[in-house]
Amino acid sequence: MIEFDRFTLKNGLKVIVHQDKSTPMACVNILYDVGARDEDESKTGFAHLFEHLMFGGSINIPNYDEPLQLVGGENNAFTTNDITNYYCTVPSENLETAFWLESDRMLSLAFTDKSLEVQRSVVIEEFKQRYLNQPYGDVWLLLRPLAFKNHPYKWATIGKEISHIETAVMGDVKEFFKKHYHPANAIMVVAGDVELKHVKELAEKWFEPIDAQPTTKRNLPLEQKQTESRELTVHKDVPANAIYKTYHMCSRLDDNYYATDVLSDILSRGNSSRLYISLVKDKQLFSEINAYVSGDFDPGLFVVSGKLNDGIDVKVAELAIVEELEKLKNESVSDDELQKCKNKVESSITFSETDVLTKATNLAISELLGDANEINNEIEKYNKVTKDKLRTVANGIFQNSNCSTLYYLKNK
Repeated sequence: MIEFDRFTLKNGLKVIVHQDKSTPMACVNILYDVGARDEDESKTGFAHLFEHLMFGGSINIPNYDEPLQLVGGENNAFTTNDITNYYCTVPSENLETAFWLESDRMLSLAFTDKSLEVQRSVVIEEFKQRYLNQPYGDVWLLLRPLAFKNHPYKWATIGKEISHIETAVMGDVKEFFKKHYHPANAIMVVAGDVELKHVKELAEKWFEPIDAQPTTKRNLPLEQKQTESRELTVHKDVPANAIYKTYHMCSRLDDNYYATDVLSDILSRGNSSRLYISLVKDKQLFSEINAYVSGDFDPGLFVVSGKLNDGIDVKVAELAIVEELEKLKNESVSDDELQKCKNKVESSITFSETDVLTKATNLAISELLGDANEINNEIEKYNKVTKDKLRTVANGIFQNSNCSTLYYLKNK
């Protein structure tokens, strides 16, 4: 049970406070309700660009990292298609330094030509290194537009194409910041060796003076139901052939989400999972294989991906995957298999709650999804998943007409 308090500042900033006296550290996590799905299709990669720009200094503090490092702190951030999340940890006695730094860049990020040019170069280099010049790096640049035709999940967080970052102009950057990076569009979680009264004083001192701004109502195009299978074959300079099969699934908020996640665990969580035993160990078709859910806030994807052993026919390997999915549609999983899976989920959730940073991030995400207290109901929701529910969900998802397949083959 993760206990917490919460309050909202006059400018709309939601604040959650979780006290954990077992650590001498404090974590300040600020989640902005903006991700790659909120971008203009002709100007993608902006949310991720801001992940970098936010460390480029503010008008009052030209170097974000230096003051934090002087008080023994660390920081980082991540961007998804749904959110952008910034966090820093400091010894709890230096908590105010984190408030000073985070509030200042929310209030007055430095929009200089130099900062934009530096961070633009960093992002372009990341695009090249991680997505264009690395084996299998461009998988999601290919898969997303194959699986999604309408919804902005059709591009990756790095951006649809590198030219969108190369041609980003200051006016567009400032407009994106003004629209999304303000108190009413953020949730701040302060966790660790902290006191509610002290956090409230610091929040009112450092964040409440930031002007309130209206939030923008999200109105994204809906993805139409996929009615026929899609395929894409590419040949690249990679060491092994690979298959990526994606199936449309429910959103993170849907009642079927937990059963869908359990299905992915039954298929590929650990060396006793179905895909590993059948396709890696017994049939030796794959050197590695995984199944996972995207966990998106809007309807997302169930993914099965694997790298083939040398000499294995791609169609034979694919048929073996489909056979395993058909078993989930036609046969009930055993009580032992389901319970083992639930036990792993419970231990994973419980273990994650020992880390103050993970707790802070998960509290923020749960609050954005509707209620931070739902973090305390996760295990129960997984435990409610039944064998019948698994079969129902499997039959809804694992249809050929709902599948997009990428054949990622090595050059001959």
